[in-house]
Amino acid sequence: MVGRAHRDGRRVRVAGSGHSFTEAALTDDTMVSIERLDAVLEADRDSGLVRVEAGISLRKLGEALWALGLAMENLGDIDVQTVAGAISTATHGTGAKLRNISAQVAAIELVTAGGEVREITEADGDLLRAARVSLGALGAISAVTLRTVPAFALHRVDDPRPLEDVLDGLDELAAASDHFEFFVFPHTSVKALVIERGRTEEPPRPRNRVAAWANDVLLENLALDALSRTGRRFPSLNPRITGLAGRLLSRTERVDRSYRIFSSERRVRFTEMEYAVPRDHGPAALRQVLAMIAERRINVFFPIEFRVVAGDDALISPTHEQDSCYIAVHQYRGMDWRDYFQRVEDIMRSYGGRPHWGKRHFQDAASLAGVHPRLADFQAIRDKLDPDRVFANEYTERVLGP
Repeated sequence: MVGRAHRDGRRVRVAGSGHSFTEAALTDDTMVSIERLDAVLEADRDSGLVRVEAGISLRKLGEALWALGLAMENLGDIDVQTVAGAISTATHGTGAKLRNISAQVAAIELVTAGGEVREITEADGDLLRAARVSLGALGAISAVTLRTVPAFALHRVDDPRPLEDVLDGLDELAAASDHFEFFVFPHTSVKALVIERGRTEEPPRPRNRVAAWANDVLLENLALDALSRTGRRFPSLNPRITGLAGRLLSRTERVDRSYRIFSSERRVRFTEMEYAVPRDHGPAALRQVLAMIAERRINVFFPIEFRVVAGDDALISPTHEQDSCYIAVHQYRGMDWRDYFQRVEDIMRSYGGRPHWGKRHFQDAASLAGVHPRLADFQAIRDKLDPDRVFANEYTERVLGP
């Protein structure tokens, strides 16, 4: 398909599950879907190396790995993405000592612009470091070899705590938990919902379907959607609504298979921006965002998410050689997000922040060169692999250059 499109003078973009908030997959030419490439091809339990087709979803991957006695060491809180989409946008989980999903890649099978199939391994050095996070600009990923670990269970604790206590003790809290993050509601930034996930020897205790539905669907989605609709209809009520949401936070605990504990049900429609800032600047950046929301009276209800992630070596990863804090802001569907996100981006850029490739941002190749020290190296590899820009679209031209 790729080779034929190239011969016909058409461009190609590869679409995964469509989870990205950017225009990364959009095209007026040829769009290739990889969702039916969803099989586990090979698995070596001794080495932990597992080769999968690129379109397998993270949810299906988790289930398949568990059946093999294996697991991904770290995942994000959404599991609908394809493996190729997740690594290409540097999708991440949380954990002070844990890197993003692309850092768990040992090899990539790539269909190049001419239609040839090429296996890229760690022996290829920078070529693999470019292909792991590539925005689909180097070729069409058809298979991925992942480094996995023995299957494990996680103990998750959700606990409301005073925000300033969390920010002041961030390093200690992040070090004490395998996977640490928290949410804070704008307008009532007194309390944070801290989420800690840690490995445990306890056996998984899956919730029954009624309890899972009541919490994940009824409370976390239907109730959130109802409150969001109210805030959209009556903007002046948003501070009171967020105050109510903050008061409803309570301590909960769960023990289950790792991939189940990592992920969360997400049915409410929203749009999102997320920035990685150097670890030391995370608390200051968050405080400034909250102050801006209060000062500008930004009409927003959705909570802000704060996560910690270890640095990695992918050439254009937002956490390239930099331990980071990710700060994500959201806006409910149908509500203005541009002014809010632009103001947040200004704050993040003042701290040297780098945008998440799968989330909204307003930067271009010229501005990104100032925070991505290996962007020029990535561009040189792109020139070699795709000199005719078969895999380009308006988005890649904006953020990577023509």
